[in-house]
Amino acid sequence: MPDRLAARLAAAALRLPPTRPGPVRVTRDIPVRARDGVVLSTDHYAPAGPDAPTVLIRTPYGRGGPLRLLGRLLAARGRHAVIQSCRGTDGSGGTFAPLVHERDDGSDTLDWLRRQPWWAGRLGMFGVSYQGFAQWALAADAGEELRAMVAVVTASATRDSTYAGESFALDTVLTWAELLHAQTVPWLARQWELKRGQPRLAAALTHLPLVDADRVATGVTIPFFQEWLRHHSPDAVYWRTRVFADRVARVRAPVIMVTGWHDIFLPAQLDDHATLCAAGAQPRLVIGPWTHGSPGLFVAALSEGLAWLDEHLTATPPASEHPLRKAPVRLHVSGPGGGWRDLPAWPPPAVETAWHLHPGGELAVRPPVTSTPDAFRYDPADPTPSLGGPLLVAQRAGPVDNRPVEARPDVLTYTSAPLTGPVEVIGPVRAEIHVRSELPHLDVFVRLCDVDQRGRSWNVCDGLVRVTPDRFPVDPSGALRVPVPLWPTAYRFAAGHRLRVQVGGGAHPRWARNPGTGEPLGTAITLRAGWRQVLHDPAHPSALLLPIVHSAPAQSPI
Repeated sequence: MPDRLAARLAAAALRLPPTRPGPVRVTRDIPVRARDGVVLSTDHYAPAGPDAPTVLIRTPYGRGGPLRLLGRLLAARGRHAVIQSCRGTDGSGGTFAPLVHERDDGSDTLDWLRRQPWWAGRLGMFGVSYQGFAQWALAADAGEELRAMVAVVTASATRDSTYAGESFALDTVLTWAELLHAQTVPWLARQWELKRGQPRLAAALTHLPLVDADRVATGVTIPFFQEWLRHHSPDAVYWRTRVFADRVARVRAPVIMVTGWHDIFLPAQLDDHATLCAAGAQPRLVIGPWTHGSPGLFVAALSEGLAWLDEHLTATPPASEHPLRKAPVRLHVSGPGGGWRDLPAWPPPAVETAWHLHPGGELAVRPPVTSTPDAFRYDPADPTPSLGGPLLVAQRAGPVDNRPVEARPDVLTYTSAPLTGPVEVIGPVRAEIHVRSELPHLDVFVRLCDVDQRGRSWNVCDGLVRVTPDRFPVDPSGALRVPVPLWPTAYRFAAGHRLRVQVGGGAHPRWARNPGTGEPLGTAITLRAGWRQVLHDPAHPSALLLPIVHSAPAQSPI
């Protein structure tokens, strides 16, 4: 389908206001020279008419496909769309090194824009995933010329997402490395690999040592994958120039953030939102029932993002054309009877309620009682698998029935009585799990599920924390209190449903397995199994803490 027709159909489907008359002029492969001489390949979609603002998109994923559509949509709406390949990708010179060059290359591109005869002094930026990291790298330096940002499933800092809970997001990092490498191989070879189910990637995710996993997946060494295995420490100097969180508060341009409850960067993106709010900004936040690659996310990003740019890039904002919703937060409450809500702030006021783990696999609000611990044996040679949740590949991500993993002997479950009234949970979720371990090196994985009336157990949110010696104090009984931040959520548990908490020793390959030995992340090959105890007595009140904003307290089980 020609790009022009596709853009018209997309505009109609998104119910966008009428476009400006006149042709869109497209110039491809413009050489933009960076300060070190590297040439960055750039496409320009020019609108008809003078004094048009510019929208910049910098991407490592190529300039075709959806970006061609977006370029035409922007130009048809009276914007200069400038789409540039990051260095080392899709025709740009140099070598792609994630996060290293985006600040300088973005600044050099902005300088180039200022020298163009069509530059009107008003800049917007749009970006999904890594494209958003490139936005944050430049945003604080763009000054008053930056009038709007559209940040979709992205964040200013990737370090905490890469090492969530101080483990390693193996599935996300290795899958992304394979995806980037696949852009360099012939199209037919890539289609054949996808048709076969990517067996090389599947083998790499189970391979040890991890230092060889990139070669198993792609046949070549991926430099950044090797670096991320080595620079694991939270104090690593390596990451200081590759995160931009300390620059977020300096951004004065209006920012809209679009993300999903099962997105891999959700906690980090909400940290950026909190930073902007604390600095006095008024960002808009949209959170839907999406994963990182959901089609619905793309539609929402276009609809919300183009409306945001319409609002903030025009010299005189229109009084009524395509008005934005007034509420600064719009989120989707998942679960039966949920739906879209407009809120004045994130998170909304809530009552944090402790749902305690009890003997016999019971989950209840009442205080813990004297009890003996529950135990399971975690074996990294047969790691507890991950099912659904925040993953890079949309087909495997999101809510799935967790009964297969709950049937394993290395997963403990605690389930409430059927709810006699609805319970709404909106906000940050956390757990405090008291554990005693045979080994000093272990992971604690906690997942909240919704058990429906057919017995299916649907994951809502989860989190994992890696325990190393001396990270958490040990009490006289040898127990550790491990705080586990879970993904935030907005979920409505319906009457008749039950809450369930899983506690396990891992979720592989979403997180790299813990070998139990303390060996370095990249070179560990020795796997040591060990017993874990989960305590739930009055001295060790293991619990899931939920921000409840709407429920029926008199009817809820106590």
